[in-house]
Amino acid sequence: MKDLRITLLQSALHWEDIPANLEMFSAKISGIAETDLIVLPETFTTGFSMNPAFAEEPNGLGVQWMKKTAAEKNCVITGSLMISEGVQFYNRLYWVRPDGTISTYDKRHLFSLSEEPAFFTHGEKRLIVELNGWKVCPLVCYDLRFPVWSRNLNAEYDVLIYVANWPERRAQAWKYLLIARAIENQCYTIGVNRVGNDGNDVYHSGDSMALDPLGNVLYHQQHEEDIFTVSLQYEELKNWREQLPFLADADDFELNPIRKIKGH
Repeated sequence: MKDLRITLLQSALHWEDIPANLEMFSAKISGIAETDLIVLPETFTTGFSMNPAFAEEPNGLGVQWMKKTAAEKNCVITGSLMISEGVQFYNRLYWVRPDGTISTYDKRHLFSLSEEPAFFTHGEKRLIVELNGWKVCPLVCYDLRFPVWSRNLNAEYDVLIYVANWPERRAQAWKYLLIARAIENQCYTIGVNRVGNDGNDVYHSGDSMALDPLGNVLYHQQHEEDIFTVSLQYEELKNWREQLPFLADADDFELNPIRKIKGH
């Protein structure tokens, strides 16, 4: 199987300014050479705002931009946006392919230390997608703290991705949990976070990372905006799993999430 090229795009964000963010990301992405996947931060069009006035329709400006960009760069692009659907709002990750087809994942774990659970609806189903023969599980920010949700039973996926607006004051947890997720799930793990202050004057240090299945750091960037493409090798993943078949010894269980009520 071919190597998988993933581009991590660590950036500051314009607070609640969708056109400015899309223009900025267009400029950054224009210089990216060949890649299979571009990963943007959580709520990359607005920052981590709780203002539903900036939520878009499911096929709104941000998603149309993702479709256009994926087609132009001939790669998948992923990141999350604030989405409105009827009377409900979601922190929704989009996985947009060059042919315009889309898969989505609604953030399961809404950040209870903010007002996110009061405004947004929890997701109920995990997403696993295929890219060039690789199986990828993309999740969103606070999901990182809940290992059961990401558990890689029966080697369902090869790459685990987190898009985030994770503040610098909890950067140690971000880094250590990413390493833990890579080791316990025997998978490549990617974390893409924003940098800079948001509209609430919360500082983000980035600390975007790429890790191999042993938890070794392949890439790490703090504080600065950066664009980096990492190449993941399937044969190495296969060899590690054969030499250390830990996943086969995992407890056998089925996760049946209880529907969470908004605001609880």
